[in-house]
Amino acid sequence: MNRSEDIVPDQLPHELGLELSLRPRRLIEFIGQTNLKENLGVFLSAALQRSEALDHLLLYGPPGLGKTTLAHIVATEMNTTLHVTSGPAIERPGDLVGILTNLEPGGVLFVDEIHRLSRQVEEVLYPAMEDRKIDIMIGKGPAARSIRLDLPEFTVVGATTRQGLLTGPLRDRFGILLHFSYYDPQALFEIVIRSASILDIGIRPEAAQELARRSRGTPRIANRLLRRVRDYAQVDGHRTIELENAKSALSRLEIDGMGLDRLDRALLNCIIQKFQGGPVGLDTLAASTGEDSGTLEDVVEPFLLQLGFLQRTPRGRIATELGYQHLGMQKPVRKESAHLFEDESV
Repeated sequence: MNRSEDIVPDQLPHELGLELSLRPRRLIEFIGQTNLKENLGVFLSAALQRSEALDHLLLYGPPGLGKTTLAHIVATEMNTTLHVTSGPAIERPGDLVGILTNLEPGGVLFVDEIHRLSRQVEEVLYPAMEDRKIDIMIGKGPAARSIRLDLPEFTVVGATTRQGLLTGPLRDRFGILLHFSYYDPQALFEIVIRSASILDIGIRPEAAQELARRSRGTPRIANRLLRRVRDYAQVDGHRTIELENAKSALSRLEIDGMGLDRLDRALLNCIIQKFQGGPVGLDTLAASTGEDSGTLEDVVEPFLLQLGFLQRTPRGRIATELGYQHLGMQKPVRKESAHLFEDESV
């Protein structure tokens, strides 16, 4: 069953939850991603001046950086309705036809995880995006015939964490491609301060900086940590989050000074202690840590690679000297000749 959700700007129901309430509603409120925001502002202004729908927009980058938020902002800035769905939810071409034929002029269709659309659904989406037309089949067998329907002007906003998985024809039909990069600590600090004011909780600047530093460059994580630290502060009887409150709460949550959590450290420890620093394959690491290989590759490894704690090689994963230092260990000096001799004997 296909399930899409229509959201009318400025009429968001309260039950959509706290996460949505922390999202900025206008482009001017969006913090970080300066170049992306400036370019999108130009495209939105130009489309509004011409009274046209915004060109199709592809947002790609790691999870939690604001792709869904920006889709809501696009609909708000264009004064139109946002229709929300996802790649896995559109199972059959007929599901997409039903969504497209219900779009109003200038509407925005947000497709999350667009790289997971099936090939048959993509074939329906191509003419819809390019020519604003769709072909539907009426009847079956010899009596079957194709009818072409016209669609109003609309904008497809696609979001993906893996741009490389998009087919070339689909990617080429997006007129605007915007890449999200990880946030710097200053932008995350501003996000934490803004979210704290929305949550009606006081926070000291140094506490906000600590949260920003441990948020892995990701606003979603910053907001999640803020809510959990708020819980600890509230239970401990504090109306304002002090630096010591933040450090204590983050320690209980097993988030260290660099933002590594229990699973990050478990992966590094596994490579260093069980496999002498590597190289070791992903499947072996998944079996050794008891975690799914997809989780390790998509959730854990990107941050460790960004910090320089982990290195990918053709032979497997290797812990770097920085990784050893972070765990308070000394990287052993390998005797290359001895290893070569051992490999030959095997």
